[in-house]
Amino acid sequence: MEHENDIKEALDFVSPSALTYEEWLMVGMGLKETGLPVAVWEQWSARDGGRYHKGECIKKWESFHGSSKPVTQSSIFQLAYEHGWSGPAGHALDWGDELTVGPQQPALVDPRWVEEQELHLPDTWEPAQQLKRYLQALFEPDEYVAYVTESFMAADRRRPAKGCWDRTAGQLIEELDACGDDVGKVMGDCDPEIGAWICFNPVDGTGRKDANVTSYRYALVECDNMEPGKQLAAIHQMELPCAALVYSGGKSIHAIVRVNAPDYAEYRKRVDYLYATCQKNGLTLDQQNRNPSRLSRMPGILRAGQKQALLETNVGKSCWEDWCDWVDACTDDLPDTECLADDWDDLPPLADALISGVLRQGHKMLLAGPSKAGKSFALIELCIAIAEGKTWLGRFSCAQGRVLYINLELDRPSCLHRFKDVYTAMGLAPDNLRNIDIWNLRGASVPMDKLAPKLIRRAGKKGYTAVILDPIYKVITGDENSADQMAKFCNQFDVVCRALDCAVIYCHHHSKGAQGGKRSMDRASGSGVFARDPDAMLDMTELTITDAIREQLHNKAACRVIKAMLDKRGHADAYGPDDALSKSRMLTIAKEKLGLADLRAIDAEVAAAQKKADSMTAWRIEGTLREFASFAPVNLWFDYPVHKLDSGLLEDLQPDSDFRTLGAKGASRRWGDKAKQSKDRKAELDTAFEACMMDGEVTVYSLGEYMDLKPRTVKNRLKEDGRFWIDGEKVGRKEPGSRG
Repeated sequence: MEHENDIKEALDFVSPSALTYEEWLMVGMGLKETGLPVAVWEQWSARDGGRYHKGECIKKWESFHGSSKPVTQSSIFQLAYEHGWSGPAGHALDWGDELTVGPQQPALVDPRWVEEQELHLPDTWEPAQQLKRYLQALFEPDEYVAYVTESFMAADRRRPAKGCWDRTAGQLIEELDACGDDVGKVMGDCDPEIGAWICFNPVDGTGRKDANVTSYRYALVECDNMEPGKQLAAIHQMELPCAALVYSGGKSIHAIVRVNAPDYAEYRKRVDYLYATCQKNGLTLDQQNRNPSRLSRMPGILRAGQKQALLETNVGKSCWEDWCDWVDACTDDLPDTECLADDWDDLPPLADALISGVLRQGHKMLLAGPSKAGKSFALIELCIAIAEGKTWLGRFSCAQGRVLYINLELDRPSCLHRFKDVYTAMGLAPDNLRNIDIWNLRGASVPMDKLAPKLIRRAGKKGYTAVILDPIYKVITGDENSADQMAKFCNQFDVVCRALDCAVIYCHHHSKGAQGGKRSMDRASGSGVFARDPDAMLDMTELTITDAIREQLHNKAACRVIKAMLDKRGHADAYGPDDALSKSRMLTIAKEKLGLADLRAIDAEVAAAQKKADSMTAWRIEGTLREFASFAPVNLWFDYPVHKLDSGLLEDLQPDSDFRTLGAKGASRRWGDKAKQSKDRKAELDTAFEACMMDGEVTVYSLGEYMDLKPRTVKNRLKEDGRFWIDGEKVGRKEPGSRG
């Protein structure tokens, strides 16, 4: 049958003694589903002498009747990979193969290529010296040692009895020195066919259970799925920090590994790591050996004519920490170092610019700004600019390519409508809609470390030049104020960049409070990692519009309306370029040329245009760039639903600073007299209300977020102003003349 040899090879790497009962059953189900006979399962299961019972495999086999989701050979291959298998030897994988899961990290040892190492058993047999050296290597003289020399019959095999634990290592060594190599005089005689055992961790002198262990110093590594000589070679290659290596007199090497855990909880973690590392390197371990009071073979004892011998002491790395560092260094899969001289005369080309003067293809960009800055709209504008190969924000030209927009915040209909609205407002024909893919994950988002592999799997063959995540607070893992946790979080963007060979662009919010007094790279909320990790950081800060600028906006809006009406009625020659810049002059011309109905229409349209102008907010974008020279700040108007380049009105404005940092004189400048303060507060409420209407329903919470005020303060402001109604948390503007 197909893959029969591969399955048998995989099973060679899986010891039944290392599996749970459920995993053992899964192997049987997989073999039956594949079409192999029960004899294969029987023969493999017999390797676990402690749990194997003849006839049990056939009984279970007959109970396997299949299911709608059967266990297949893939489950067996998965187990083999987890136990150090590197895949079928000499088999070229086909697209139809299911062998998709391999080792999660590079291995230290390939068990298929381990050369058997000779066991240097002592020529001169000195049992007392064997045991004495073992005790000296593992114990302090005043530490109690637990050991067992007697055994009893249970489940068709001899098992260790209760044992002894009332003497210290120092006492035992002293008695061994005087025993004349008769270890039985000191430890008690054992069955020569069975041998004897010893506990490798010190105990309290009252028992040999886990609760009696006084120091979690060592763990036992025992493998029985390869020849002892290969086990010894693998242990050496893995540099396990062993206090002692003991030949069991049978089919395994017992490695007493230094773990030096401070307590039982840490001991379990370290043993889990130790066993997992051994499994990945082909040493299939007996999972029952994990506990700290486990018995190991006592050196200096004969067992069925074979020597339970101490082979070596102090092997491998000197301590647990050194070994872990070494394993990490050997398996970190980082690239090798390079010599600069090798490429000096033939440097690799730089990646092309995706956003001219800002971001290269395959790099990362962060767009930061406060609530209601229109960050999502700006990113949608960027999607369209890349898809169509147009200019973004009226300032930055974009290379044309395919883009994936990951929507984490909006419901699907709202997101799709936004794209259409922005396309229309930008005045672009949707010629390249197939260059934009949208992944709607509202309500289905997962942390970035889980999202990254799913994203890579879905996007691997799509050829995206950019992936845009909006917003990242939905996928942040950990505390955003922790530099360590945020560094790990941001590393996921690098993983996506490398795997998909595309740019990753994401947005994040500002911290609370006024931002004008901060550097642009320090305004994003949370750890400074957010500002320092991306290759390009664009920061948006709001500009406070003066009354004079607002008046100019009103004037432009009115002139635009009157001009359109005059042109419509055939009076384009009635005004000149200078006239078209003055509301009063255009009104005078309109009164001369137009009828009463048109003038009334102009009044209504001017009022609507000026109201729309009042809803516009002003923004400044500054860049912190790694690959390009800094650009001059870009001033924009957010005219829902798009950002438009400023014509020069905003050049002299500065972002708000926190008035508390300005002193008394600065506070006076900031707030002015009471009449101006009241006027400013009304204007602030108007601006916030218009901005929050972008999302539909206006609430106390949305106003508070925009104005950086507590909801309670917002309610007080609204009541004091008198022009707004409050219904629970909803807010609306009262009709003119209403007293309600």
